[in-house]
Amino acid sequence: MKKYILITAFFLFTNKTMACDICGCGVGNYYIGLLPQFSKSFVGLRYQFSSFHTIITGNTSQYSKELFNTIEVWGGFNIGKRWQVITIVPINIIHQINDDGILKNSGLGDIAVMSNYKLYNHVSATAGKKLIAQTIWIGAGVKAPTGKFNIAVNEPNLAALANTEAGSGSTDFILNANYIVSINRWGLTTNLQYKINNTNRYNYYFGNKLSAGSTAYYTIITPKFTITPNAGLLYTHNQINKFNQLKIADSDGYFLSSAIGSAFNYKKITIGCSLQIPLSQRFANGQTITKTKAMFHISFSL
Repeated sequence: MKKYILITAFFLFTNKTMACDICGCGVGNYYIGLLPQFSKSFVGLRYQFSSFHTIITGNTSQYSKELFNTIEVWGGFNIGKRWQVITIVPINIIHQINDDGILKNSGLGDIAVMSNYKLYNHVSATAGKKLIAQTIWIGAGVKAPTGKFNIAVNEPNLAALANTEAGSGSTDFILNANYIVSINRWGLTTNLQYKINNTNRYNYYFGNKLSAGSTAYYTIITPKFTITPNAGLLYTHNQINKFNQLKIADSDGYFLSSAIGSAFNYKKITIGCSLQIPLSQRFANGQTITKTKAMFHISFSL
């Protein structure tokens, strides 16, 4: 049962494909998200939707609206009792409307692989016979440049085009730590992740990214199925992008959101959805606004 609870928590705070016309929220800032636990292996499918709206300060005739859809095939397997491997294969579908016209782009995104080690695992009971379980995972991973990144370096709208490519064009590295504590049917999972980006062959660099999130959940158990509602907070901070080692103005920022979701589990099948609601944000000095995001998912335990 515990494995399905943690998979639900993972879905709530997971990989986001984001971009905007001038800020640094593009696909170069890849977020793997919280990692689930599972008995042997699993495979799943996710659909994510997000949108952004940019209006240039002092010139409202310059605007941009972006719609991003991501379809992901992902899966994982355990190696012994302490190791696990997670793989995510995204397909990105990008639709942008701005004062220059309409831009559409789609294709395979950047594939990510992460390995995690169970550093700590302890189960105890209180005087009131409440069962307390604690687990700490640490891990590292790599994001390969499998997605297309092909831009003209002399293009005046270079930063905007870079954020609407299917991939980042660079091999990047991910560090991850995850703490999970549960008391009977209640639980809390907290994740900290740092993504180290590299410069691609076009001399374009997406800034490093710090992500942190915490999710609370409760498991409702019936004779035939379980329902796991959850809620939490997610914070991300993008460092500034660079081209030819020169900083790109207004390409950094932060985003804080609340998230609510729920998952339905029947035997080896889990179906669920989640919604992220912005609480505080600042991208491109306030010129870009991130709208509400949604995700739907299904996974199978093998």
